[in-house]
Amino acid sequence: MEESSNSKALIINRSSSTRKGGWHAAIFIISVEFAERFAYQGLASNLITYLTNILHQPVATAVKNVNTWVGVSSLFPLLGGFVADSYLGRFNTILLSSFIYLLGMVLLTLSVSAIKHTTLFFVALYILSIGDGGHKPCVQTFAADQFDDHTPQERDAKSSFFNWWFLGVVGGSTLAVFVVIYLQDNVGWDVALGVLAAVVALALALFLLGIKRFRIESPSGSPFTSVAQVLVAATRKWCAKIPPGSHVYWHGDDEEDVGLHLQGQPKSHSPAHTDDFRFLEKAMVIDELDASSKTRNPWRLCSVTQVEEVKQVVRLIPIWFSCVMFFVVEVQFHTFVTKQAGTMVRSIGPHFQIPPASLQGTIGLTILATIPIYDRFFVPLARKFTGHHSGITVLQRIGLGLFISILQIIVSALVEMKRVRVARQYHLLDHPEAVLPMSVWWLLPQHMIAGVANAFTTVGLQELFYDQMPEGMRSIGAAAYVSIAGVGSFASNIVIVAVEEISSKFGEKWLGNNLNRAHIDDFYWVLAGLSALSLWVFVYLAKNFVYQKIMVVDT
Repeated sequence: MEESSNSKALIINRSSSTRKGGWHAAIFIISVEFAERFAYQGLASNLITYLTNILHQPVATAVKNVNTWVGVSSLFPLLGGFVADSYLGRFNTILLSSFIYLLGMVLLTLSVSAIKHTTLFFVALYILSIGDGGHKPCVQTFAADQFDDHTPQERDAKSSFFNWWFLGVVGGSTLAVFVVIYLQDNVGWDVALGVLAAVVALALALFLLGIKRFRIESPSGSPFTSVAQVLVAATRKWCAKIPPGSHVYWHGDDEEDVGLHLQGQPKSHSPAHTDDFRFLEKAMVIDELDASSKTRNPWRLCSVTQVEEVKQVVRLIPIWFSCVMFFVVEVQFHTFVTKQAGTMVRSIGPHFQIPPASLQGTIGLTILATIPIYDRFFVPLARKFTGHHSGITVLQRIGLGLFISILQIIVSALVEMKRVRVARQYHLLDHPEAVLPMSVWWLLPQHMIAGVANAFTTVGLQELFYDQMPEGMRSIGAAAYVSIAGVGSFASNIVIVAVEEISSKFGEKWLGNNLNRAHIDDFYWVLAGLSALSLWVFVYLAKNFVYQKIMVVDT
């Protein structure tokens, strides 16, 4: 309907005539994302060290606290995406959340300084989670919105946008791992967190400088209402038969007299009709009661476009679940892997030691190397064989990353078996504080494999949840992608609790404070098995997935 179309219109800034393309606006937006990733990674990567060494929490407790915070930070974006799409719009949501994030960083810095206030520390952590809730679902989507799909040049630029966006994000994360963690371990946590707060403040200032270049989209109303209407309408007509042909479907128009729509036509750029989830199609069937009514009841009759958009959302839910294990594996680098590194030889020369958490930076370096190779060499080569404009489909890209992730956790298990053998060989099994005569570089392969896996799966998920979500729900789509990582963190906690409970009943309890006797290698094998099962489910779902199709109608 015309009113609906207007509600989704772009509000172009006063100086829109001076805009020079998507990248000119996106650069200012990238500064905010760079700073958030810099701050988040600088904190999350080494949080386990603060909790165990400064707050003296047991390892298993600290691991659960890290996973809980990461999980909450990744679930708040679902609320933030809803608020952005329904009420504030992406720009306003980014602005508000950035101020909240800055407040959290300032409070966190104060909590680790002379005050040393544990309660304030955890309150500040979760204020950061609230800031992340508005930031994560909107920044990437807002940047992608700066590219005009109707301009061939910008449409081509947008096709590589997700690769290069992720490259910039990884750059911020990697820099934090090397710089901030060094400051935390060698200078002080107050100085390190103060640097993070300053970077967030500087990025916010840069974002405000670019305001006149932005294409700002107004909120389109609650997308959940539209979804609920389709579900309710389909349920109310559950006995209705779906007749052949589209002439009895309501396609939507400027008029509210449904009886006039029996011969209606789909609107330009509408989602094409698909044959899956046939039950939902009952919501758009015009029955006798609808035809005799002078006004449409939106809780009884929905348009073809509305139903197809709900189908798009429903299709993504099983894919979402099947990727959770990928992030269960990834979260181990923030926790157990960091503690493992602390038991190994980390010296470079006579006067420098690598901070245990800094090895995570090699994941980012690997991504920085992998994505340009993928974008500039792999895609053109694969395109010659497949004919697909992206070389391979986005689901094939995700699946390949899931497979590589299984290889990574297998390597992790094998390296941990080696580490325990060294501890046994030198009679150090009962000396967890001892540094084993084994180089920390044994952990490097699993970090590099994880980087390759992220270059495939993480970028693929970002693209999937942007392209396959309805236009009015793209902030929620970005939040849905982010929330997988959050659920992965909570799922990791569930696996840890289950492993501890089961192992305690059959002998020595796994995952205790003494890493040399904690059976972390067996824990990794459990994760490998669960990841293999998850990949099998993903492949089945991907083979039956129906990509969104847009039907353009000449008017």
